[in-house]
Amino acid sequence: MCGITALLLADPNGAACSDLFESLGLLQHRGQDAAGIVTCGSKGRLYQCKGNGMVRDVFNEQQLSNLVGSLGVGHVRYPTAGSSSMSEAQPFYVNSPYGIVFAHNGNLTNARELRAFLDQVAHRHINTDSDSELLLNILADNLQKTGKARVNDEDIFTAIKDLYDQCKGGYACVAMVAGFGLIGFRDPNGIRPLILGSRDTPNGKDYMFSSESVVLEALGFSNFEDVKPGEAVIITREQVSRRHLKPNQKFTPCIFEYVYFARQDSIIDGISVYKARLSMGEALADQVINAFGENMDIDVVIPVPDTSRVAALQCSRKLKIVYREGFNKNRYVGRTFIMPGQQVRRKNVRRKLNAMALEFHGKNVLLVDDSIVRGTTSKEIIQMAREAGAKKVYFASCAPPIRYPNVYGIDMPTRKELVAYNRNEDEVAEDIGADKVIYEDLTDLIESVRKFNPAIETFDTSVFDGNYVTGDVDEAYFNYIEGERDNDDKASSTDNESIGLHNSFRK
Repeated sequence: MCGITALLLADPNGAACSDLFESLGLLQHRGQDAAGIVTCGSKGRLYQCKGNGMVRDVFNEQQLSNLVGSLGVGHVRYPTAGSSSMSEAQPFYVNSPYGIVFAHNGNLTNARELRAFLDQVAHRHINTDSDSELLLNILADNLQKTGKARVNDEDIFTAIKDLYDQCKGGYACVAMVAGFGLIGFRDPNGIRPLILGSRDTPNGKDYMFSSESVVLEALGFSNFEDVKPGEAVIITREQVSRRHLKPNQKFTPCIFEYVYFARQDSIIDGISVYKARLSMGEALADQVINAFGENMDIDVVIPVPDTSRVAALQCSRKLKIVYREGFNKNRYVGRTFIMPGQQVRRKNVRRKLNAMALEFHGKNVLLVDDSIVRGTTSKEIIQMAREAGAKKVYFASCAPPIRYPNVYGIDMPTRKELVAYNRNEDEVAEDIGADKVIYEDLTDLIESVRKFNPAIETFDTSVFDGNYVTGDVDEAYFNYIEGERDNDDKASSTDNESIGLHNSFRK
């Protein structure tokens, strides 16, 4: 999962870099592996700074002052497909045609076919393993077919329409054409989010794309709305053009955005993440009641910070069991789920959380978390609760059992990594060391989110039920990505950094 942002200021002499920097800080929860900004100044000149690390580590005041221009694109990433090499920090750039800067959130399911096409037919060199570079070069190749010295809106719409036919998967993309303007588009099923907002200024309207509404709200943008599935938006200083290029597709936004990834103060596809999580907590309480029946012996409900707090609070209220904060969080350690490597995640759990014995000692505890993915974090947290003196530790998940790989941009692509794969609830409880595991029901989860926007008929729930909306995911694909994952793990153990083509300005 990544965070993307793009900004065009009405004032051609303005500096977009400061708002782009702030926007990436607000999206830091979506990726802590790398960050980057590319801006466009006069005469279409591009300025770039990107590198591995947190936003605060990649940029300093001097580097930001070098990012000249009134429009630009920003990105924060953690590794999905591909490695965590410096060369894969985004945004990416191709000089032909027209000078295109590109950032992407998501994952392609037909990357192998696209890579072969770009090599053998389009004759375009791909320098990294990133799906984002494939998307960029598909777009560039489609625009190259115009044969024009200057591009126009119609050319761009045609190029993106062709891209929709070529690229399968979940993706939200922003692009900047040097000296022209911004482009934003979203996959035909709307799996990955993208939001557009405007801001009134004395010079006219500023426009910004972002993965989440919280960015736009914090920076003073209003009138924000979601880019529709299969829709492309082109923004120049003269006009905003929108076109629905892939109609009649099933709209299936990723439900995991509401469970885990998005900030609770965001609104995505008309649904408040905060309200959805409150509703998840109520539904989870029903599952707890069903699981325990008359043998309810829970003394306290404790959330696993931070994402599950809202749901845990509502769960405790419905259960009429006291809610307490039992874990103290070190906010200067990153989110363990998006950290590459099981050993790294395991070590960082204890650096990140400290169990307070005052709330655990001698009690039967219900821990509430947003989900159980690999089980590594859950196992460590349960052990910490026991070490703090808990008599019994029950573990409740706001998500159903995750038994299938995610192929649309979340870094849990192999079945063998998932603790619930080929296991029932009792077996998961035994594996992670809990006295009992309670999962949210999938139907209840969908309704907890959907009731705030009934126009959405369903969601991408493939990690729970194995139904992949793009229709191109089968056993052969799973075997391929699992083989690639094994190869990536072997390659990472050599600690060789591939050479990246970039000028990061880092000293």
